[in-house]
Amino acid sequence: MTRFYLLPGALCGFLSVALGAFGAHALKAQLSERYMDVWATATDYQFYHSLALVLVAVLAIQFKDSKKLRWSARLFLAGIILFSGSLYVLAITGVGWLGAITPLGGVSLMLGWLFLATFAVTELSD
Repeated sequence: MTRFYLLPGALCGFLSVALGAFGAHALKAQLSERYMDVWATATDYQFYHSLALVLVAVLAIQFKDSKKLRWSARLFLAGIILFSGSLYVLAITGVGWLGAITPLGGVSLMLGWLFLATFAVTELSD
């Protein structure tokens, strides 16, 4: 489980930095201020949740059989794809119906945090 989630976490972190730079330099003249803000939100959330995915992968070294960690990682990865991915496409294309996908990604991210919190309460001991 560790390698399976550490690699995507690291790659998503890399991509968030690369896409942030791409947006700031290559897209700045192409997108409206509104869509630049959408792009920035996508990169911010991707970066934060890439770190969360890496954290879960590192925790999985010690807690290999934790289903809560496994679900947390899955939900973070799905949330990155759905939330940030839909915002990237929305910013570039302006296709408004893509905004309907974004909340599904947001719910996935929130559930990832909830599973991580549940793990902390139920599987960690002093």
